[in-house]
Parts: sequence; structure tokens; C-alpha cells
Amino acid sequence: MKWIFEIVLIIALSFMYYLNKPINSPKVIYIPKGSINKIISHLQSKNYNVSKLDSLILRVIGSPQSGWIQIGTLSSSRADFLYKLVTAKAALQNITLIPGETTYIFLNQLANNLGLDRELLQEEYDKQFKHKEGALVPNTYKIPIGITEQELIKILRSESTSAMKKLSYKIFGTYNENKWFHFVTLASIIQKESANIQEMPIVSSVIHNRLKKKMRLQMDGTLNYGKYSHVKVTPKRIKEDDTSYNTYKNKGLPSSPVCNVSFDAIRAAIFPAQTDYLYFMKSKNGTHDFSCNYSTHLSNIKRATKRNK
Repeated sequence: MKWIFEIVLIIALSFMYYLNKPINSPKVIYIPKGSINKIISHLQSKNYNVSKLDSLILRVIGSPQSGWIQIGTLSSSRADFLYKLVTAKAALQNITLIPGETTYIFLNQLANNLGLDRELLQEEYDKQFKHKEGALVPNTYKIPIGITEQELIKILRSESTSAMKKLSYKIFGTYNENKWFHFVTLASIIQKESANIQEMPIVSSVIHNRLKKKMRLQMDGTLNYGKYSHVKVTPKRIKEDDTSYNTYKNKGLPSSPVCNVSFDAIRAAIFPAQTDYLYFMKSKNGTHDFSCNYSTHLSNIKRATKRNK
């Protein structure tokens, strides 16, 4: 009987040793929905040191919760790691990207609110996104506190790309990236220039009409790109800016979107109102006066100038 006791003791000690071995992981990890075996396979694919034995342990202590899990430390004992898979949830913080905001400003917001490295966020964005602007869908995102820069950008890419493709399939029946981002570029100008959603198809018609006539767009909103998102456009700025965003100097659309856009702006870009308008000027109530000819436009400018004196 002594030998049985010794075997049991050896097994117990081995098991205790196994449970106390460290597992290295980020402070916050994602657990997919599915069976315990699927979850263990997912963790193995992420290079976490888990095994089939852990599947058996989890079947005893409970099934892991799907979603983001707050591990809390970069190194945990196996017992603590498995326990947290079953019991812990990550604290979430709402981060809102408003329509018309640039990625530059949004990454600043993410770094400040979540305590992340701004340069690493930019590096990850540049790695994971092909388009430097307009690739994010304005929305309120629930971000796990403690997430890494890489995983955060991955979440934003996954959710934004999925939403864009869904809308594209709804409108066109397919998704063509080049075609889609042509409309996103157009929509970004509409987003910057429109006073409200109702104006968007009309502003879109002005842009389409000017492009057809090969007129320069000459719109201030195109110069509110990147770090200049909220900077007033002055004659000096127009004169000195030599980027493709300067539609006072260049014909056609900028080479990339000016900002991240709402789906209302994208729909307006694809389905402009049918008008002959070529000009618009901000009115007294904050909306715009639209006109078909330059003389009327000049009258609107003079009226606005008098009002602002």
C-alpha cells in the first residue's frame, strides 16, 4: 500500500508543480466563442503555453467566458491563468470616433484616454491599414483597458472593414476596395463641408458638378486633414500648402480621404442630389446657400461678409 501512496504523492506534487508553472501573456487577452478545445487551440495559436491537460482542468473548474479577459499581469501561474479564464472579465472603456474626425486626432485621443504609446499606435496603424485616412468607421467602440496597441488597432480594423464591406454589398452587391475608397474620399469632403445630414446630397451634387466641368473644388474642408482637423483655413495656409489635399491648387479629388466618414456621407457621395449647383456659402443660420452661377455666389459672399463685420 505504501507504493500506492507514493505514486499518488508523486502525481499530486507533479500536478502542483504543473499548476504553478508560469504562463506569459498580455494583460488583456481575447477568448473566442466555442468549445473548450477550440479555446485551447486558439490560445496555442497565440503561443500561450497551454495543453490538452488544461482542457481537462477547465472541464472541472468551468467553461471560459468569451470576450476580453483581464489577466492583469504579464506572467501568471497556470492555476491563476486558468481561473481568470473562467471568472474574469476585462474592464471596458467607451471611445467615440465622431464623423469627420481625422485618424491623427483619434489616435491622440486613444493614447491619452487609454494610456497607450502614441508612436506605437501609429506604427501599428501603418502596418495594418493600407489607407492612411478614411479607413475607420465612426462609432463608439468598447475598448478593454490594458489592451496593447497592436490588439487595439486590430479591433478597429476588423470592425471597420466588416462594416464597410457590409454596406458596400448592400449598395453594390460586391466590394471593390479601390471603388469604395474613391467614394470615401468624396464622402470625406462632404463630411467636412456639410452643415447637417440633410445637406449632404446637395453638397455632393456640387462636388460632382464641379468635377464634371473640371473645375477646382476650392473647398476649405479638404485642408482640414490630419493634424489640421480643427485649424481654421487661412489665405496663407492655402498659399503654402502643396499637398494633394489643397483643392484650391489642384483639380480633382485629393489622393486620399480627408477624414473618417459616416455612412450618411458615403451614401450622399454615391447618390448625389440632382442639381445644377456649383457653389455654396454659409448662411446666417449655419446652413448653406447654394447657387448655380458665380454672380449669385458673389452676392451670398457679400451678404455673409457684411453680417460678420
